[in-house]
Amino acid sequence: MKNKNVMTLIPKESHKISRKDISKNALKVLYRLDKAGYEAYLVGGSVRDLLLGKKPKDFDITTNATPEQMYQLFRNCRLVGRRFRLAHVIFNSEIIEVATFRGYTQTQKKNIFNTNISHRSKNEMLIYENTFGCIEDDAQQRDLTINSLYYNLIDFTIRDYVNGIHDLQTRTIRLIGDPETRYREDPVRMLRVVRFASKLNMNIATETAKPIPRLVTILLKDIPPSRLFEESLKLLQDGYGVRTYHMMRKYKLFQSLFPILACSFTEQEDSKIEKMLVEVLKNTDKRINKAMRTNPAFLFAAMFWYPLLELTTKILKNTKLIYYNAFVLAMNETLNKVCKTIAIPKRITTLIREIWQLQLRMSLRNSKHAWKLIEHVKFRAAYDLLKLRADIENNIDLQRLSQWWNEFQTAILTQQKNMLNILDLDKNYCSDKKVYNVINHSSRSSIIDHNP
Repeated sequence: MKNKNVMTLIPKESHKISRKDISKNALKVLYRLDKAGYEAYLVGGSVRDLLLGKKPKDFDITTNATPEQMYQLFRNCRLVGRRFRLAHVIFNSEIIEVATFRGYTQTQKKNIFNTNISHRSKNEMLIYENTFGCIEDDAQQRDLTINSLYYNLIDFTIRDYVNGIHDLQTRTIRLIGDPETRYREDPVRMLRVVRFASKLNMNIATETAKPIPRLVTILLKDIPPSRLFEESLKLLQDGYGVRTYHMMRKYKLFQSLFPILACSFTEQEDSKIEKMLVEVLKNTDKRINKAMRTNPAFLFAAMFWYPLLELTTKILKNTKLIYYNAFVLAMNETLNKVCKTIAIPKRITTLIREIWQLQLRMSLRNSKHAWKLIEHVKFRAAYDLLKLRADIENNIDLQRLSQWWNEFQTAILTQQKNMLNILDLDKNYCSDKKVYNVINHSSRSSIIDHNP
């Protein structure tokens, strides 16, 4: 951590933040805190977004009131958190998060100029207990300079203690303090740096970027897989997935989060796995930017489809299992490997399995299966994956199969019956002849199943 910078006060006439762009509920909290005699500021991403002309997703507040004082002041307040207590002021569907100014612990004060003396975990992650402080300390405790700007509703000024306004103007992502120390305090900051750089289309400061490739393999191991799952969704399902993916690869972050994919990466980035990653992330970005729903199950089903096929082939070579049972066993092993790094919840792995299994069932196009399949809750997701596969592999059989299902699901009943009557299942229309035969043969076979 570095010496505190001199505070810069930006007056109302020098910025474009207006009360009309701030949540009415956030304004209520700010006004009540001020009336009760406390300091209170709008802080973080909301101030940053308002200065950039964007609409904030949420409005966070920081104050010198303690959580207990907040609880007494607001009837609709709930206290959350263990290491550092926060106040959630609840207004129907909106929650205003209020944090007390954070301060330095005694250990941090000793280590401000000596990063070699500290409480460390076995993987060299720094561990501190949180404590309360003043606004100057709070500004230094935040992660990025552009997220450490404070808007004062009383005089409409912005307080900047870390040159955040300058970095916002030069479109620079910069950590506050010594980057390596800050990454060791919380390794997820490496992911946040890349996420904000991608989301805001900014450059990462050289000193902020330099330690990431060296520290990522050491420090991410300390982060619980459940937290890494949540962070992976923020990275890949925020509307900037393709840009984020390429930046994560550059700094070796993607390789650490998804080692099962990284082992197939090429210099030309032209493997099936890499092509699938780009295409499914493009698909996801388009849906998000059109305000359409997205499902992480489809994203992960597409991302890990080719590793699943590779493992299925390997199992077939080493066992006497029929194709379908080898495929199911490969599903289990693939998801188990993935969940060691990012703990995908069972409700999502269940959907991933369904999408994968539908890839096999979609080759069985007869009256017994076709109508049942298009009524399946995950048929559309399975069809989208089939189409992605056909485009990536440039396989005429897969393309024909994809086109058939596209026509069938939109056709009227008489047309569907006619399509099934003329269908030649034996030779010309089956995209995977082995799959067609083994599924029929294995329909009564036992299925090995285990959810990670």
